[in-house]
Amino acid sequence: MTSYFDEQGKNIACTLIEAGPCVVTQVKTEDSDGYNAIQLGFDAKKEKNTSKPLIKHFAKSNTPPKREVAEIRDFPEEKKAGDTVTVEIFKEGDRVNITGTSKGRGFQGVVKRHGFHGVGWKTHGQHDRNRAPGSLGNSSDASRVMKGMRMGGRDGGKTVKMRNVKVMKVYPEQNLLVVNGCIPGANGSYVIIKN
Repeated sequence: MTSYFDEQGKNIACTLIEAGPCVVTQVKTEDSDGYNAIQLGFDAKKEKNTSKPLIKHFAKSNTPPKREVAEIRDFPEEKKAGDTVTVEIFKEGDRVNITGTSKGRGFQGVVKRHGFHGVGWKTHGQHDRNRAPGSLGNSSDASRVMKGMRMGGRDGGKTVKMRNVKVMKVYPEQNLLVVNGCIPGANGSYVIIKN
């Protein structure tokens, strides 16, 4: 993240995103696939690290292999395979949706994963139970822990969509996009930006 100062001198926390150039690797139409979409490839990949089916797939559009491929439905402009999509499709003040994978946090307890407060302090015979979940099940009627009970487990690593994020600045020369606030994922991870 970085700081961005607007016209009034207000300091706004922003994120820099390298958004292109993306190459159109496939065009899907209503006749051939049942819906309209384009497939965009980003970030070059060595051919020796790419499987043969993917090499042939990219060869159809005369593009080198790409590390990340995403499909965008109902793209506003008419594109054909091999065309390039740059950051210039966005303008300052646009509102966009950003989809990415959140940071994986491994196995977490109920305090960090669900915001529980624990059972209580070290009184009344309890010993270090501050971060425990407490009782889980019902009495003899159900005799089991119900489905959906919030418990410890793997946290993070899920698809997260940030809606209505404001585009603060566009730098077409460097293919950079400055958006307001934070976005899902670690530094260097891939995201999908849609108008």
